[in-house]
Amino acid sequence: IPGLVGCISVLASFAMSLWVFMQVRGGNSYSPHYFDFINLKAFRIGFDYAIDPLSSLFLLIITGVGFLIHLYSTAYMHDETNKGFAKYFAYLNLFVFSMLLLVMGGNFVIMFIGWEGVGLCSYLLIGYWYKNTEYTDASKKAFIMNRIGDLGLLLAIFWLVIKTGHVDYKELFTQATLSKLS
Repeated sequence: IPGLVGCISVLASFAMSLWVFMQVRGGNSYSPHYFDFINLKAFRIGFDYAIDPLSSLFLLIITGVGFLIHLYSTAYMHDETNKGFAKYFAYLNLFVFSMLLLVMGGNFVIMFIGWEGVGLCSYLLIGYWYKNTEYTDASKKAFIMNRIGDLGLLLAIFWLVIKTGHVDYKELFTQATLSKLS
């Protein structure tokens, strides 16, 4: 049942991604704003998405390949216990969700949250069979390397905030804002 639910959910996401791709194919875009993380006089960070032709293409890739991975995993993991099977598919679905959040984020903060989710899920999936020390060592190595990358990305986001006062893509990628960067 967990494999079936996992496969159907990612296949449904692929179908929705196809619909989104057809909607934005002509250069249309959609940028919903749900709420604000931080809302100060001079600074605002919103929970925003940005759906444009590029992100819709990545939606197709992530959900299409993700469905194939889910399908393959149902056969590959057939010897696993029911509890382990469900745990594996929870990690796998969280990984797909994090990748979707990464590519659909409308600002650098949402992108960073997706990036962190992908790093966490990589750690969980690599070290899934935690009784094997080679797998746990590899998962620890991936986790540490991701933290190094996280630090660089976080410093770059802070630098952009200091220089421009923005993290939203729409506000940041204007000529006036880009002129503040050397």
